[in-house]
Amino acid sequence: MTSANPWKSYRQVAAQTAPPGKLILMLLDAAIHSMQRALQGFDISSPGPRNEIIHNNLRHAAEVIRQLNASLNLEAGGELAQTLRRLYVYFDARLMESNLHKRRDGVDEVVGHITGIRDAWATMLTRLGSDGAESTSQAAALPNALVS
Repeated sequence: MTSANPWKSYRQVAAQTAPPGKLILMLLDAAIHSMQRALQGFDISSPGPRNEIIHNNLRHAAEVIRQLNASLNLEAGGELAQTLRRLYVYFDARLMESNLHKRRDGVDEVVGHITGIRDAWATMLTRLGSDGAESTSQAAALPNALVS
């Protein structure tokens, strides 16, 4: 009988109970973390481990970005949601290209953009004084409007 990983259990509970704004922040953090791990793989000289680390982490980052894209509420999110959709599609394509050719330039680009989005999102949540769960004003409703 195997014992449960407490860190994995904690992350699962946190994701299941997080308000929409905080969940988006968690997904952005996960994408950044995976891309940073992929970038570390480019420094490995042995081809097998190098390619495995790059491939697995870029695949995970792309999956997270696809989840962010799929969670957009295009009707309620308006122009911002449309813009994020286009960005997420572009980011996914850049990561796939970087993975296919094992080139880091696309990963560096996407990390920079996702980090900017993540930091702006975190600032918005902080300024709202919540995790985006309450929607007492039009501004506070933004995290809920972007997530379907």
